[in-house]
Amino acid sequence: MAKKTWTLTDVAQDVYREELAISPADIEAPGKFSIAKRRLHGGLRDGVDVIEVDNGRMRFVVVPTRGMGLWRAFCGDVHLGWSSPKTGPVHPAFVNLWEPSGLGWLDGFDELLVRCGLESNGSPERDPSGALHYPLHGKIANTPAQKVEVSVDGDSGEISVAGVVEETRLFFNKLQLTSTYTTKIGQPGFTVTDTVTNLWAEPSELELLYHINFGMPLLGPGAKAVLPVGKLAPRDQTAVADLAEWNVYGPEAPGKPEVVFFVDLAAGDDGRTTTLLKNAESTRGVSLEFDKRQFPCFSLWKNCQAASDGYVTGFEPAINFPNGRSFEKSKGRVATLRPGESRSFEIRLTAHGTPESVADAEKAVAALQAGREPEILGKPDPEWSAP
Repeated sequence: MAKKTWTLTDVAQDVYREELAISPADIEAPGKFSIAKRRLHGGLRDGVDVIEVDNGRMRFVVVPTRGMGLWRAFCGDVHLGWSSPKTGPVHPAFVNLWEPSGLGWLDGFDELLVRCGLESNGSPERDPSGALHYPLHGKIANTPAQKVEVSVDGDSGEISVAGVVEETRLFFNKLQLTSTYTTKIGQPGFTVTDTVTNLWAEPSELELLYHINFGMPLLGPGAKAVLPVGKLAPRDQTAVADLAEWNVYGPEAPGKPEVVFFVDLAAGDDGRTTTLLKNAESTRGVSLEFDKRQFPCFSLWKNCQAASDGYVTGFEPAINFPNGRSFEKSKGRVATLRPGESRSFEIRLTAHGTPESVADAEKAVAALQAGREPEILGKPDPEWSAP
């Protein structure tokens, strides 16, 4: 059977479906699967739309209301995601990005995958008068999608969830994000393909970072980040103190400050690179594969707070480092899109549920590292970290 598509939201056509359930009974496909769309009610999640995809092996939840972010994923007994102090997913109406500290973005932070951008994505920045100019991590994660579709290809078994989100403002940047999550029946992972297009008749500037976050039970004491390091530097003096164990996770430590390491990853001749997070026993893990030419910058975020306060790590491929926007622009890491120009990005996430699968992923990282001695800096790199 040919591919079939269902439109869930289309603001331009005044189309909206609050609920939808799709199963093999709706289209002949090779295997078991389900897709369910619903609207959440109560608390801070009131009014949030979620789409749950179960391909028979992996289950994940896309949140169109939150910029097409990804809330949680499960593959067998591998749980991907983390436990935020917030009970989410939080509706953007309850997130004040412009509250005085500039940290309002944290009030909605609960996802496995959340995009930071599009105009800015780093730490808060103020203008000379002291007024907040760019809030933490930008606006796209708290902007609802205006068009959402799900598709199933009965021949290939491919399932996709696609959405369009616009970050536009009169007299300012006008950027459109078209995001598609793609998986196949029976696969232990999915691919995220995003295209950012400049809708403005003038050049638009772009920052983009994928904040991909993992917590317990995958994360814990002895868990390890396995990265093909070309060069690594602590973001600041706080991270310098953790440099000796930059790739190993310790126990919960209430009050311990977050640490960040900036990384230039090694890649193959084709530009592809792989990162892996594995548990302490090397029996479970998750890997990310992407093209370093699309994502030249990578940040490793480690937050070893108490579990109730958010014990979590972030693997963060990006086009820039998450510093203040003016610093990143001074270093040439803020992209410019010409009128009508588009730029595409792709990340593949794979869950590993056996020691053998984890070992194979680790070998893939080792192959990228082979013959390349990692350069580990003992202090922040002034080209990467704002003073």
